[in-house]
Amino acid sequence: MTYCVGMRLNSGLVFMSDTRTNAGVDNFSTSRKLFTWSIPGERSITIMTAGNLATTQAMVSLLDERSEAVEDRDPGILNQPSMFQVARLVGATLKEVIAYSTPAGPESNSDQFSASVIVGGQIKGGRPTIFLVYPQGNFIEITEDTPFFQIGETKYGKPILVRAYDADMAFEQALKLLMVSFDSTTKSNLSVGLPFDVHVYENDTFNADKQLRIDENDEIYQAISSQWGEALKSALDVLPEYKV
Repeated sequence: MTYCVGMRLNSGLVFMSDTRTNAGVDNFSTSRKLFTWSIPGERSITIMTAGNLATTQAMVSLLDERSEAVEDRDPGILNQPSMFQVARLVGATLKEVIAYSTPAGPESNSDQFSASVIVGGQIKGGRPTIFLVYPQGNFIEITEDTPFFQIGETKYGKPILVRAYDADMAFEQALKLLMVSFDSTTKSNLSVGLPFDVHVYENDTFNADKQLRIDENDEIYQAISSQWGEALKSALDVLPEYKV
């Protein structure tokens, strides 16, 4: 399992993913799930993945390989004319990998090779946006009513996002909000864990240079984690009580 969030603000896009992979309760490892492609001044594209690791790695490898082929070759991710076409390409590639991995016959089960993807960014001439791509290859786009997408282990980290999200918040506030969301998830599910990968994209910069990795020794994350727990206890103490 994993946990990834793609969020749109008025000032840009924020992407965050964990890195934990597991094949059982005693077999945990780390694998990157956030990937970027960019042509400075022209486009910046970010992908985050959740699901079968072999499927997602094969999909990313195919996108990489095809982007490095002949420059005018379609369907390279770096020559798509719009983010909508990028989402179509990612969906088609994901569907292709799942179909290739699934054995034929009555006992075939594509669910074991299933994966989902968040893809977002901006291409010059278009607006920054984010898509959620399903295993079947179809996708939906982020809206004002749905300003963020989650994939993986979503239920533990969603309540704080729903309550505290504000499109006008600064990147620093958004990262603080996401830290709380991810901290709540890691404390509730062992299949999600540090380090966390972050990419912040500012509108119309067409660059993927604002990235960082947050590990268990990060002092800001540790402060947010401990102070959030204390704040919850304090808030609980001042809530009205039922008489029994």
